[in-house]
Amino acid sequence: MKSQDIRKSFLQFFESKGHLIVPSAPIVLKDDPTLMFNNSGMAQFKEFFLGNGTPKSKRIADTQKCLRVSGKHNDLEDVGFDTYHHTMFEMLGNWSFGDYFKKEAIAWAWEFLTEVLKLDKDRLYVSVFEGNPAENVPFDQEAFDIWKQYVSEDRIILGNKKDNFWEMGDQGPCGPCSEIHIDLRTDAERATVSGRDLVNADHPQVVEIWNNVFMEFNRKADGSLEKLPAQHVDTGMGFERLCMAMQNVTSNYDTDVFTPLIAKVEEITGLKYTPNNVILNESEESQEQNKTNIAIRVIVDHVRAVAFAIADGQLPSNTGAGYVIRRILRRAIRYGFTFLGTKEPFINKLVEVLANQMGEFFPEIKSQQQLVTNVIREEEASFLRTLEQGLQLLDKVVAETAGKEVSGEKVFELYDTFGFPKDLTALILKEKGYSFNETEFETELQKQKARSRAASEVSTDDWTFLNQGNVDSSDSEQAKQTFVGYDKTENDVKITRIRKVDSKKDGVLYQIVLDATPFYPEGGGQVGDKGTLVSANETIEIIDTKKENNLILHFAKQLPENVEAGFVAKVNTDLRTSTSKNHSATHLMHLALRTILGTHVEQKGSLVNPNYLRFDFSHFSKVTDEELRQVEAFVNARIEEQLQLVEHRNIPIQQAMEQGAMALFGEKYGDTVRMIEFGDSKELCGGIHVKNTADIWHFKIISEGAVAAGIRRIEAITGDAVKDFYKNQESTLAEIKEVLKNPQDTMKAVVALQDDNAKLKKQIEQLLKEKAKNLKGELASQIQEVNGVKFLATQVDLNPEGAKDLAYELGNNETNLFLVLATAEEGKPMLTCYVSKELVASKNLNAGQVVRELGKYIQGGGGGQPFFATAGGKNVDGIKEALEKAIQFIK
Repeated sequence: MKSQDIRKSFLQFFESKGHLIVPSAPIVLKDDPTLMFNNSGMAQFKEFFLGNGTPKSKRIADTQKCLRVSGKHNDLEDVGFDTYHHTMFEMLGNWSFGDYFKKEAIAWAWEFLTEVLKLDKDRLYVSVFEGNPAENVPFDQEAFDIWKQYVSEDRIILGNKKDNFWEMGDQGPCGPCSEIHIDLRTDAERATVSGRDLVNADHPQVVEIWNNVFMEFNRKADGSLEKLPAQHVDTGMGFERLCMAMQNVTSNYDTDVFTPLIAKVEEITGLKYTPNNVILNESEESQEQNKTNIAIRVIVDHVRAVAFAIADGQLPSNTGAGYVIRRILRRAIRYGFTFLGTKEPFINKLVEVLANQMGEFFPEIKSQQQLVTNVIREEEASFLRTLEQGLQLLDKVVAETAGKEVSGEKVFELYDTFGFPKDLTALILKEKGYSFNETEFETELQKQKARSRAASEVSTDDWTFLNQGNVDSSDSEQAKQTFVGYDKTENDVKITRIRKVDSKKDGVLYQIVLDATPFYPEGGGQVGDKGTLVSANETIEIIDTKKENNLILHFAKQLPENVEAGFVAKVNTDLRTSTSKNHSATHLMHLALRTILGTHVEQKGSLVNPNYLRFDFSHFSKVTDEELRQVEAFVNARIEEQLQLVEHRNIPIQQAMEQGAMALFGEKYGDTVRMIEFGDSKELCGGIHVKNTADIWHFKIISEGAVAAGIRRIEAITGDAVKDFYKNQESTLAEIKEVLKNPQDTMKAVVALQDDNAKLKKQIEQLLKEKAKNLKGELASQIQEVNGVKFLATQVDLNPEGAKDLAYELGNNETNLFLVLATAEEGKPMLTCYVSKELVASKNLNAGQVVRELGKYIQGGGGGQPFFATAGGKNVDGIKEALEKAIQFIK
């Protein structure tokens, strides 16, 4: 079966069992602060397991795009070296929310594998949880007894907590699981060693393909377990591994999920990939082929992860999820650079293959194909330049190294500051006959990790339930919460639950849940509301509002003395009003950009807060000044038209799309949506808006620039911020006029000043050149000979450029010259060193090393070439000692 048919077969099977088939959620999570990426099939259903929402059906099936590259679930370092781990993978899953349980889940799993797909029963093994007395969790007798109906007991393996007990995190729903493993070895290998003995032993051909999780417990903050009031089923089957089993191969990379990508890499590089079932010997040729295989596996795996992340709205960057995506892509580029000899961008050429292969089921990769290609190509070009810089820096480190072992701290600095990979450094050093101190490197790496962990360390208490009895969090009716913020900025409320959160970053905060809140939680680019909770006796400040697993959380630095009291929740209306102006202006600007630049423009990110708005969008070139003026004029025209807000709440998404609403890629929409209209502007949006565009007052663009290849960013302001902007401009102009003695024509006066300045600069340059010529003869007479070297170290009254010209002038007239000149223009010390080229070879003099040593006396440093180098510093008083020490290099 082809991979597309396997996927369809799974979904059709569970549809026949009464399951609702739902689309994959985006790979990038935007409404769950506990996760960067969707790392499992269940991530999009967390709110249902936690009891904070009600699913559309009690039975659901899907295939979910997953990414495992950070945190607890991290397979990155295994990718490429084995044949069954991936960064991005598909998780086929069927779900029961308080409906069927172990009996049906096990029966259907077995039926699908053995009757629909007709996998060999003799190659299948199953595992059940053996129990954990320390946590008072018994052996899963129920699952064991059910499995005995399908397989003999010798094929049922008892698994420990690590392998057969699944947990959402340190707290929350969890339960025992029952896995299904398949043995894909040859008959001869199976006759030698039983597959049972290789289950969970990291054997590449004895792998887990399906995991049935039975959620029946809740893990509390103290580690104890309590029974959930409703039992759930969460299953996940690795799509790529299932394809391996169905296509009679022994590597995921030999399936049609990856072979088209591999074929494209072969075409681009001229190198060949050998399938996993080709036995390689220990010869040097064979080892080189193995390196090629690993590199190709890394590249075809990583391009999937990066491409789908970008298509879902996550651009590579230097922070957060963007940094993870950049790191994955750079790992792929580096493997191509080192092992496939690719010195030009090429990974972007795989996107077309991926889009053709997966675009039918995941349309986002097809519709975003050009953007994904552009972003990857630009990232490749950028990192290849970084690699070149890294090679130059590494050459410098080697030149400064005494002996044959480079400092591990220096290698870590290359890795941490310039993104230069450790293993590439090791490879290059080996070619030069060097190594580096790995212990020092690991020490620095662990220090960095410890700093990172400390900064992000968070402890969370259990929820305490109020004003509703001590109900369990899984009782969705009791835990129900209403958002009234579209209609109100004040509301009578009761606190329904609270918990304490302690983090290194923010200290102790309290999360408060209200029964009917007017506070808008951060989302869709809009920041969360701030405000107060007011009772008869006290006022509690709400410093932020966020959404987590469908719960609106209000953050406070303290709790009310009486949490059971009645409160009035009051939104800070000044901040809310300013934010709403910026949000509505964002919608108008989106329409303006599509009207003026073209309908290829799509929103790729936004930030809306009380102070300004930021809008990222797809566009292939810089927006010209004239185009920006047109965008401003377009938005301000809509403001002047006084367009009334038209709001459609809870309308079917299909109806909204038919009416022309803009939907954003990478966003997760429900069956019903909210549509916001201002004239021709129609967007799906959950944010807060003005009632009439006239409320925005005025719109002003502050900046425009590139964020990534094919992505531009505009920052703009509205309302009072525009008034303040023009006041500041007026004040600045008044100050300029005063400095210029209040000329009648300010612009003419500025141009005249610029012309005068340019003339004076030319005169100064000419004077300095003449001064340097006069100095040349004076300094030539001061040169002395030391050990066969013509030597001079002195301070000159020139700027650094003049000192450089003077050094070259003297160097052209003298042989065997070792010259150090010091300058101190505007109190900034600078050392300039010139070494005749014949001395570089005969005396082993290196100008770069000289200025690095002498630079210490002026509290600075620098570098350059062996015959010419400079060093800047900040201690003018150190010049004298630096010049005195210079002679030691030739004594």
